Amino acid sequence: MSVIEDDFDFIVIGGGSAGCLLANRLSADAGNRVLLLEAGKVDSYPWIHIPVGYLYCIGNPRTDWMYNTEADKGLNGRTLRYPRGKTLGGCSSINGMIYMRGQARDYDNWAKLSGEDAWNWDNCLRDFMAHEDHQKLDGGGDPKTGDNSRFSDLHGHGGEWRVEKQRLRWDVLDSFADAATQAGIDKTDDFNSGDNAGVGYFDVNQRSGWRWNTSKAFLRPAKSRPNLTLWTEAQVEKLTFARDENGALRCSGAQVNRKGQTVSVTARRETILSAGAINSPQILQLSGIGPAALLQEHGIEVLRDAPVGENLQDHLQIRAVYKVKGTRTLNTLAGNMLGKAMIGAEYLLKRSGPMSMSPSQLGAFTRSDPSQTHANLEYHVQPLSLEAFGEDLHDFPAITVSVCNLNPTSRGHVRIRSNNFRDAPMISPNYLATEDDRKVAADSLRQVREIMSKPAMQPYQPEEYKPGPQYQSDEDLAKLAGDIANTIFHPVGTVKMGRADDDTAVLDPHLRLKGVSGLRVVDASVMPEITSGNTNSPTLMIAEKAARWILASQ
Repeated sequence: MSVIEDDFDFIVIGGGSAGCLLANRLSADAGNRVLLLEAGKVDSYPWIHIPVGYLYCIGNPRTDWMYNTEADKGLNGRTLRYPRGKTLGGCSSINGMIYMRGQARDYDNWAKLSGEDAWNWDNCLRDFMAHEDHQKLDGGGDPKTGDNSRFSDLHGHGGEWRVEKQRLRWDVLDSFADAATQAGIDKTDDFNSGDNAGVGYFDVNQRSGWRWNTSKAFLRPAKSRPNLTLWTEAQVEKLTFARDENGALRCSGAQVNRKGQTVSVTARRETILSAGAINSPQILQLSGIGPAALLQEHGIEVLRDAPVGENLQDHLQIRAVYKVKGTRTLNTLAGNMLGKAMIGAEYLLKRSGPMSMSPSQLGAFTRSDPSQTHANLEYHVQPLSLEAFGEDLHDFPAITVSVCNLNPTSRGHVRIRSNNFRDAPMISPNYLATEDDRKVAADSLRQVREIMSKPAMQPYQPEEYKPGPQYQSDEDLAKLAGDIANTIFHPVGTVKMGRADDDTAVLDPHLRLKGVSGLRVVDASVMPEITSGNTNSPTLMIAEKAARWILASQ
């Protein structure tokens, strides 16, 4: 097998959310020669671009890495499907399209944990706004009041990352929002002000009814630049390293399997690893950077003993299903061929209706109990139900009220299974491992019941189908959470950034690998703690900030 060598200024590994933005920013200077590597194919698969197409992208090897977790004790021994995007755009090509920043306190806490003020909310807000293009600012003013001064202080317009209101509503979801208000949750029209407490419809990353992924947003405008090289179907086997005359370790580039051929590429300035919270630690471990005992077990030379792959955090959502009466739900609307044909025709003609849906339309953020100092729960409410993701809709009208603990205290890990880059890593989220997480799970299910009991929902005669009203004790509800809960696809934290004296941190506050020059990690794996909401847009913010740091480094 031949080996081809080539030199670049920057190598970006991973053409997902962070990688597409980085490729755009780094190649904006014509003097920088940039290589972007993506293990998947181009994002030409039609279902990527139709919002409801996530149903056909998740669990599809054309667009998904097809990972599964190890058997999880907190889930009563179950394993979960663990989707990760494998195409240009990465997870932004298969995710729920929800635009969510999290809470200001998340970033202020990152600043404290890292000792770097650049991570506080005010500074991160600038990076969110730098690439945002919010529909509400089209035309410059609020259609009702003409004044958008407060909104424009918090949101951007004219950037690459399009944010729009959803293109449909449901009576039963409007009633759920009213019931939540009756339960003490105020309504909100902006989850992204730094305090996301409230109930309302999610903003989504769509443009005129089409999914807006990071490949369209950031890569498409840069593809014609002669200094940007894009390789798809190019999976990194390992990073390569060299030592200087003093023995200091420097990342020199990567060894890449490109359509069956091994290719060595070198980076004069930096190699940036943006393969995500699962693949970035896998690549580092395969390259000799990780827990020494793990690497030695698989016959890999230990270049640096570091806690790579530890600190895995994820949002576990508990799916409560309620049968309803006297209202439209997707179960009944799409329950026959005529209904499906009408749904297809509406999307074809108007780019609206169920085919324009994100997986979750209505959201809510609130406290699991009054002792909490902030909203620690997120609801995703859907006008549909099914036994498990990927299965057929139920044949009765129903809604699903999914709720997740935003700040789990359980920690898992990602570890290589072998020294073969083709072997999927072992993913162990370790859900519901702490008493705090089990209590929040039980409290959240009780809160769902409280909301569903409010007057606004009574016209629909809601009947609890899952988990079932017979389960009442904390112990029962926590066990039931393990039986019915699923990942909401937000893994983070496996290549943690932090202070120099933090032995659990792999990276310094500027995302450089400690003890190794020429290597930075820029993706969701760097988060020291998970954000209080969906994680795609925070990953873009991280990449925006990192791009400035990388360009400023000489």
